[in-house]
Amino acid sequence: MNMTEKAAALLTEVRSRSPLIHNITNYVTVNDCANVTLAIGASPIMADDEKEAADITAISSALVLNIGTLNHRTIESMILAGEKANECGIPVVLDPVGAGASLLRNDTVRELTRQIRFSVIRGNLSELSYVAGLPSSTKGVDSSDRDTGNDAAQAAREAAARLGCTAALTGAVDVITDGTELVKIHNGHPMLSRVTGTGCMTTALVGAFLGAGGDPFTAAASGVAAMGIAGELAFREAGEKGTGSFHMAVIDALSRLDEKTVKEMARFEETGN
Repeated sequence: MNMTEKAAALLTEVRSRSPLIHNITNYVTVNDCANVTLAIGASPIMADDEKEAADITAISSALVLNIGTLNHRTIESMILAGEKANECGIPVVLDPVGAGASLLRNDTVRELTRQIRFSVIRGNLSELSYVAGLPSSTKGVDSSDRDTGNDAAQAAREAAARLGCTAALTGAVDVITDGTELVKIHNGHPMLSRVTGTGCMTTALVGAFLGAGGDPFTAAASGVAAMGIAGELAFREAGEKGTGSFHMAVIDALSRLDEKTVKEMARFEETGN
């Protein structure tokens, strides 16, 4: 099967299995992450207290760690949850929001990647450039224009190699690579960048596809493409109304996404590596 067929089939698996996905994420986007997880057909749970983070992870099908709004309490919870996931063979996704922007974020990324084995890392060009050890400069939690000189495929490859996982770099053209295979995704709409948390939501979607039994490369490509397709459908439906209506239309589009739509709209460019 090609990637379009794999992504379509995996979406059906998500809806059939409704896997429980544990998100330790940031309080700016936690509600949206829960809603897109439900919309795509999975079941979200958000448990960030260190006294239960590991227990909840143990009964989940995937774990998503997002460092968007860091504090020392949740860092400890992330480590406990990640170690439990590794112990139980549960896949883990990292979203290194704003990596490179502060010493705390940098130290946290370094500590998480030292103690936890990740299946997928999902970030923008600035974030994955930082993880890859390339020159980077963030604009708060957004990708910086000064990093446009970095090659997205190179940053993704080097991040994947450094962490031994699949890297999903999202931008105008998304790049997914596990170090052996590489696919570019040409779905999406610029309006997605005007809604807070669409990157976080994309990471949550990757977690849902992983939790349904997808291999990390296919799950990452499927989750990223799902958000891109939803952005295109949302703009058709509500783009002219403004960003608030567009925001809700993204979730609506994800809730209606099916195999037929994926096969018709997904634009994967399978290039090798």
